Amino acid sequence: MLFNSYEFVFLFLPLVLGVFLLLGRWRSTALPTLWLVVASLAFYAYWRSAYLALLIGSIAGNYLAGLAIHRVRRHRLRSRALLTGAITANLGLLAYFKYTDFLIGTVNALTGTGFPVQSIVLPLAISFFTFNQIAFLVDVHKGYVHDYGFLDYALFIVFFPHLIAGPIVHHRDIIPQFRRFNFSLASPLLSLGLMVFSIGLFKKVILADHLAPYASAVFDSAARAEALTLAEAWLGALAYTLQLYFDFSGYSDMAVGGALLFGIRFPWNFDAPYQATSIIDFWRRWHISLSLFLRDYLYIPLGGNRAGTLRQSLNIFLTMLLGGLWHGPNWTFVLWGALHGLYVIINHRWRDWRSRRHWLPARPGAGEKAFGWSITFIAVVAAWVLFRAGDLSATLMLYKSMLGLGTPSGWTLQAGRLFPHLPTGLQDATVFVWIAILCGICWWAPSLRRQTDPLLAQALAAPSGKLRIGRSWAIGTALLAWLAVMFLARPTEFLYYQF
Repeated sequence: MLFNSYEFVFLFLPLVLGVFLLLGRWRSTALPTLWLVVASLAFYAYWRSAYLALLIGSIAGNYLAGLAIHRVRRHRLRSRALLTGAITANLGLLAYFKYTDFLIGTVNALTGTGFPVQSIVLPLAISFFTFNQIAFLVDVHKGYVHDYGFLDYALFIVFFPHLIAGPIVHHRDIIPQFRRFNFSLASPLLSLGLMVFSIGLFKKVILADHLAPYASAVFDSAARAEALTLAEAWLGALAYTLQLYFDFSGYSDMAVGGALLFGIRFPWNFDAPYQATSIIDFWRRWHISLSLFLRDYLYIPLGGNRAGTLRQSLNIFLTMLLGGLWHGPNWTFVLWGALHGLYVIINHRWRDWRSRRHWLPARPGAGEKAFGWSITFIAVVAAWVLFRAGDLSATLMLYKSMLGLGTPSGWTLQAGRLFPHLPTGLQDATVFVWIAILCGICWWAPSLRRQTDPLLAQALAAPSGKLRIGRSWAIGTALLAWLAVMFLARPTEFLYYQF
């Protein structure tokens, strides 16, 4: 079931919320928790019920593993052995479903063998619930986990707003909130949740989905080995850069807003990432929950920056490489992660060099910041080509065209050929204006996080009061919600739907 569907917006979400509020009258969180677990499992089963047993088995197995690790935690060797076994089981399950066909195809290509590809269907959200549970097990081993009941743990994993595509949530931030559900229709958290959900829905349905044809036309042409002009290649790369941001941040906003309806606060996953002035800054703003997970559970355990510059660079590269592989079983994802690893290493070395030049100002000036933003944005756009292209040949075709080596008429845009669905005469103008407007929003508009954090603080300070927002905010959000609902007739999957 998709967030951007009539079934979810007008049936599932109102039904789940209504029953949840009714159960809250019993002044106990046990029944509401059970109801949300059941509803979330039904939400998951709506996609493919055959994998529901896999999800439930994974939850039960990891919960039991956590109990076992907790019991022997004082015996470090036994605890570590149990932890290693449990993590191996989780990663083995993930590897089987996500990487078996990739490994078979790679072996066949390298050795000329003909092992049959299994065509395994990837279970929905397996990457996300695997990461959540690995973090839980590691923290049990470290002694950071209090005693959680099975229902609380199950809801932490399957709570439907974050189940499909994150954000990756942490047990210590989420499970304690299950004791403080919101059961009041008068709570300002309801108003704030609806507002954030509506903005996210607008991002997905109106902005991301209307950018998709532009990006697909260019990347499909590259996949067919058709020569593209410089303008066409950059337009396609920019269109996908914007599409991915509005699609994934839209989903994340809907997850945050949907959770607020129940009184649960999720971490923000985006903070105006295309305004970053360095690649390090970019990864503090883009897919924040994944960046924090990779830092805490991969980069730091590898040694972080504790063993010198060379080891730090290696740790950064391995972390980003594995982060790329996590995104999908394709060499383009591996190279995308490797490219960002090189970006981050260069950024760190530049910072080290700059910090030793005492004649430079302590803080970058406006010119240096502008240059840093330009370089960062271009580097990110170039890397997204790897992320979107289906294979290396399409990637090389796009890069060649982006360098102006595609055709002699490198600066022309043949919009009529790429976008025949647009009316003749409006094609060029529509494409450029649409891309320019959305770039402006990404570059200069404040993030939703910064706009709504004061409202969230207000709602938490006065849980029975009214949310004090300006009339323009209220009217604007209502208009965005109305526009989004008008385009729900043909819901499309989120780009992170099956990572």
